[in-house]
Order: sequence, then structure tokens, then C-alpha cells
Amino acid sequence: MKRGKKYRESQKKYDRGSSYDLQPALDLIKSMAYAKFDETVDLSVKVNLKKSQSVRDTVVLPHQFRGEKRVLVFCKAEKEKEAQDAGAAYVGAEDLIEKIKGGWMDFDVAVATPDMMKDVGKLGMVLGRRGLMPNPKTGTVTFDLKGALAELKRGRVEFRADKTGVVHLAVGKVSMETGKVAENVRAVITEIKRKKPADAKGEFIQTISVASTMGPGVWVAYKDE
Repeated sequence: MKRGKKYRESQKKYDRGSSYDLQPALDLIKSMAYAKFDETVDLSVKVNLKKSQSVRDTVVLPHQFRGEKRVLVFCKAEKEKEAQDAGAAYVGAEDLIEKIKGGWMDFDVAVATPDMMKDVGKLGMVLGRRGLMPNPKTGTVTFDLKGALAELKRGRVEFRADKTGVVHLAVGKVSMETGKVAENVRAVITEIKRKKPADAKGEFIQTISVASTMGPGVWVAYKDE
């Protein structure tokens, strides 16, 4: 892939074959960010998985860097007040399902009570391809709406390994203090390690890299324990 002049200039600031401790690596990518907007800091973690294995969960990042999420809650009437009091932007049942079927998607995350999933499942094609389908594994199918919304507002995000065994996740902004971004990175790595399959063999975390939205990636020195 042909890269632009600014990208190539950024690459001259470091040794692309070397690995750096976390904070120096983050300082590097921040110094190489050249876009006119506040670039996102992205983390990529390569894990050692068999085809039958997967890594998927959620993590609450210590430091938020995005605006408050608009949470939609699918629930029956008796849970509506709990959802509203917890800060849900939209609360409903069949009415919201019909609205989404009509093309409305003005929300960032969807939560559902278990007794609604039979009906919400009808939206599988719509919500699934956008990564918005409620899922028990990510804590978005629950009767504890107060607890779920509290974590989402604190910055809970989902992570999962793709088909190549790489977990990609945004962990901050270039404008943030390096120490805060580093704490977010460590929180993600801790949760990834916690989800290591019981039958996984060899080094689980193989490589870690960080990059800004437009800039080159930097390898992070890491020894799996």
C-alpha cells in the first residue's frame, strides 16, 4: 500500500523493527500523529487461539474518552422505570422493535431483559451486522438494568478476537495524558488474559501494538506470564 508523505515522515522517527515499553510506545505514536483532528489511539493484541477457541468479553476502561453513549433498553412495562432512572435514552418493547425495523438506528448500544430476547431476536440481521445485538456474554442481556447501564456509562466496551486471533480496540485519544492511555491498555490486556481458554497452549499473548488513527503502528514490549 502506497503511503502519504506525512505517514512516511512519521516512520523516520522510530525503528520499525524494535519493541518499546508501553509508555514510550504511546509517546511515540502521539508524536507521530499528524491529522488535524484528535486521533484515536488503537490497541491490537494478537492471541494464540485454535479455530475452536474464542476470546470475547467486556472491560470497563479506567479513563473515558468518548461522549456518553445513547443506550436503548428493550424491556417490559414493569422494568421501564428502572431503565429510565438508570439513564437509558430510549426504553420500550414492541414499539422500539417496529421503529428499528423501519430503519431508525439513533442509539449507540442496546440492552435487553432476557424475557425480551425472543422478540429482539427478530432484529438479528439489523442489529447483528452493526454489532448492536444484546448478548449475555457482554452483559447486555440482563434483568439488572441499573447495574448494566451504570457500567456502560462508566465506559464499558466490548472486545473480541477476529478470525486471525487479533483483538482490536480503541483505548484513548492522542490528546489524553499518556499515563491514562497506558492504564486503559493495561486494563484491556488484563481482561484478555483473564479470558484465556483453559486448553490454550503456549504463549497466549503473542504481540501487542499501538497506533493512532492515521499514523504507523509501534510494537509494545511484552512478555506473557
